[in-house]
Parts: sequence; structure tokens; C-alpha cells
Amino acid sequence: MRAFLILYNSLEKKVRYTLGKEDKLKSRKIIEQLFTEGKSFSLFPFRIIYLLQTGNNIEINTTGKLQAGFSVGTKHFKKAVDRNRIKRLMREGYRLQKNTLETVVKNSNKDLQVFFIYTTSTIPEYSMVVEKINSAIKRLQKTIDENSTKNM
Repeated sequence: MRAFLILYNSLEKKVRYTLGKEDKLKSRKIIEQLFTEGKSFSLFPFRIIYLLQTGNNIEINTTGKLQAGFSVGTKHFKKAVDRNRIKRLMREGYRLQKNTLETVVKNSNKDLQVFFIYTTSTIPEYSMVVEKINSAIKRLQKTIDENSTKNM
């Protein structure tokens, strides 16, 4: 039994790099709210739209929740194969780097919804996608920190 507890405690401390169903932005109502009330910035080749709300929002019912959505327009990529490839790259880059943003959101006791839109007409390299998503996450962390210090 003692060995089991030691193993359980060591597993509990590991960082999990997952992107589950609850982490994805699926609700049409929240997505519409994000596009109408959210703020955005561009980080070539991405346009990032985000909405930072206090944790006691009636529509979401949780605090410290981070959700993300990904999109590639059909204007530049007619084939679904290409759009799906880019979205897969974006999700993977986000999945590996979201843990730092998630801790900042939980500590601020707010909800954050983020939507990444790919805006260029060339299929990107994985390293470039990871680099740009990392920059976007750092910028989002900075805005959360500024917002939390402003409200204090």
C-alpha cells in the first residue's frame, strides 16, 4: 500500500499535456460572445481573439477556465485536407504550451476563451507554428497580469 501511495504522489506532480473536451471551445453561444465582445491582436500569420471574464459568469459556471478554438479559412485553402493539417499543427502547438497560461488563468480567478485564426495562404512549418503560439500565449499572460493588477 505504501508503494502505491508513493507512486500515486509522483504521478500527481507530473505535468499533463492534454487537450480534452472541456478545454476546447465548442459552445456556439460562447463563440458568438467571443467574436462580439472579445478583443483581438495579430501575430503573423495568426489572428488571436480572446475574451477575459470574471469567474462568476452565468453562461460558463466555472472559475479559472481556459478554452481554445482553432480555425483556418476556406478562402485560402479550398481543400479540407490542408485546413485540417494546419488546425492539427495549431492544436498540437497549443497543447504543449498551454499549461503556463492555464496556471495564470486559475490564479487570476477569471475565465479565458481564446480563438486562433490562421490567415495566410501557405501551409506552415511545425516549428513556426509552435514559436508563434508561444508568443501569443506570452502576450495573453501579460494581458491577464495587467488586468489582474489593474483590478486590485
